Amino acid sequence: MLVQTTDVVIIGAGPVGLFAVFECGMLRLKCHVIDALDVIGGQCTALYSEKPIYDIPAYPQITGAGLIENLHQQILPFHPAFHLGQQVTGITPTDLTGKNWQIMTSKGTQIHAKAIIIAAGVGAFGPNRPPLPEIEDYEGKSVHYYIGSRESYRNKNIVIAGGGDSAVDWALSLSEVAGHVCVVHRRPKFRASPESEARLKALANMGKIDLVIPFQLAGLEGDNGQITAVIVQSLEGETRTLPADVLLPFFGLSMNLGPIAEWGLGLDNHHIIIDPLTAQTTRPGIYAIGDVATYPHKLKLILTGFSEAAYAAHAIRAFLYPEEILHFEYSTTKGLPTTSANAA
Repeated sequence: MLVQTTDVVIIGAGPVGLFAVFECGMLRLKCHVIDALDVIGGQCTALYSEKPIYDIPAYPQITGAGLIENLHQQILPFHPAFHLGQQVTGITPTDLTGKNWQIMTSKGTQIHAKAIIIAAGVGAFGPNRPPLPEIEDYEGKSVHYYIGSRESYRNKNIVIAGGGDSAVDWALSLSEVAGHVCVVHRRPKFRASPESEARLKALANMGKIDLVIPFQLAGLEGDNGQITAVIVQSLEGETRTLPADVLLPFFGLSMNLGPIAEWGLGLDNHHIIIDPLTAQTTRPGIYAIGDVATYPHKLKLILTGFSEAAYAAHAIRAFLYPEEILHFEYSTTKGLPTTSANAA
């Protein structure tokens, strides 16, 4: 089997992982990026693609999808290699220097790298699936846990299940394009922000959204992957049949570090402990950035992860080539590297 080689393997293709490609590229470090999702963007793509983000510098407002697209365009000059739809199953040092690693993925991909950056966000994550019989027959066809483009739901009858921010926010958004929207929740009180809940109930009073409360999912009707109705049931046993083209269950994510937890890294409550000045973990040659990384007084913000990406890239360069004097220059001075050459 062909073993691919690179300078840095980045685990996680969310916004922080993508920006790490840029920071490494500016230091002439080549990158391969691995992500369990089959698209780049992490949670920004899977959960918040059309929701506005307000705390990205120079962007008063930008959607999750817009941010990922801009980051993708920013790293194209560095020609990163992406390995999507696969999870890192193991890492093995090939010597004692911390500068040679063998990375294996769930699809059998083998990569030899000089350093590793873990930008896994919340770790391996997936949806909390409702316990409905044969729901797997409809998943990816008419039952969806993530929304890519709301336009694909235009004129459809949609049932949204859940009471948190994702359920309420998407109900508000999809009500503008869908044929009909029902929101199913097991209690009258929602867990979304008060403003969003107020808007939801206002639309319900106007007849633009149906609130099916207090009910919970009980079954599906349909054939060949396409649902035709969602069966709901109250705590008292009353059942209702809701005509539906699509079911969107938003019951949160199940999150865990997966195999990362077995790599001998210092952990604190499922987060990786790092040195905030270098982003290095307790194992030389392995770095962690973004939400998966922790240290005292850390702020869990995308812009914090961006800063950590810069620290990690510079620390990796110094670690791999300690004899080389790196003269720091601003990007306005040196511009983009003209080639994606090997370091040193």
